Amino acid sequence: MSYRVLPAAEAFWRPSNMMGVDNTDLAKQLGSTVFGARLWRLKPGEASTWHRHATQHELYVVLEGTGRVRIGEEERLTLAPLSTLLVEPRTLRQLFNDTDADALWLVVGAPLEAANTLEMTPETLADLYPDGPRALPPEVGG
Repeated sequence: MSYRVLPAAEAFWRPSNMMGVDNTDLAKQLGSTVFGARLWRLKPGEASTWHRHATQHELYVVLEGTGRVRIGEEERLTLAPLSTLLVEPRTLRQLFNDTDADALWLVVGAPLEAANTLEMTPETLADLYPDGPRALPPEVGG
């Protein structure tokens, strides 16, 4: 098939394994094998994992709300709706929401990289999640 459509009402949403953030795996539901793509809805006080990727580049797009992201140990960014951010592999990053409204993000990454923490070696976990897979930023209670 040359194209696929995933109607919004049919997208499967679930809380993430590590942080409990509502997300939907668009790429998987559409059958993509070359990139990952998810929508993440961060409620006030929520954060994604503090992590890096070995080879994957990630494009972040704020679709709704105010986008807040931590890059490396010191950098904090505030992004307006429809702003985009590209993060290269090996760079630590974390979305968080220290505002009083939901933030909706589109995150697209390539090339595909294994993301199941249950299948990672302790060494890989320590490298990709240096503070553990549930570390919160100071802005939301970490």
